[in-house]
Amino acid sequence: MNTNEAGDLLALINASLNATSAIALITGFVFIRQKVVDKHKRAMLTAVGASALFLVFYVVRILLTGTHEFAGEGLARTVYFSILFSHMALAVLVLPFVLRLVWLARAERFEDHKRLARFVFPVWAYVSVTGLMVYLLLYQIYGYI
Repeated sequence: MNTNEAGDLLALINASLNATSAIALITGFVFIRQKVVDKHKRAMLTAVGASALFLVFYVVRILLTGTHEFAGEGLARTVYFSILFSHMALAVLVLPFVLRLVWLARAERFEDHKRLARFVFPVWAYVSVTGLMVYLLLYQIYGYI
C-alpha cells in the first residue's frame, strides 16, 4: 500500500468515525430524553471516543498526504467550501466545550452539564455530519486533484 492509498483508507476510516459519532450523539440524545442515563453515558462516551480517534487519524492522514484540492467546479465548489469551512471552524470551537461537558459529567454537575449540552449538542452533531459530507464530496462524488 502506497502513501496515497493509506491516506485514502484513513479518510474512509475518518468518515466512518464521523458517522459513528453522529449516530452515537443522536442515540445519546434519545436516551437522555427517555431518562435512560446509563445508556446515554455509554452513547456519549462512544461519541467522544470516535471523535478523539478521528482527530488522531486526521492528523496522521494530513502528515501522510497533505491536503487535497477539490475537483468539483461551479456551484458544487461553493457548496463544498461552505460545508468545509463551517465544519472546520465549528470543529475547533466545539472541542473545548465537549471537554467541559465530559468534565461536568464526571464531576456530577449535571445541571451545568445539561445547560451547556443544549448548545454544544447541535454543533457537535453538525460537525460530525458535515465531516461525513466533506468525505463524500471530496473522495466519492467529485474527487480531488
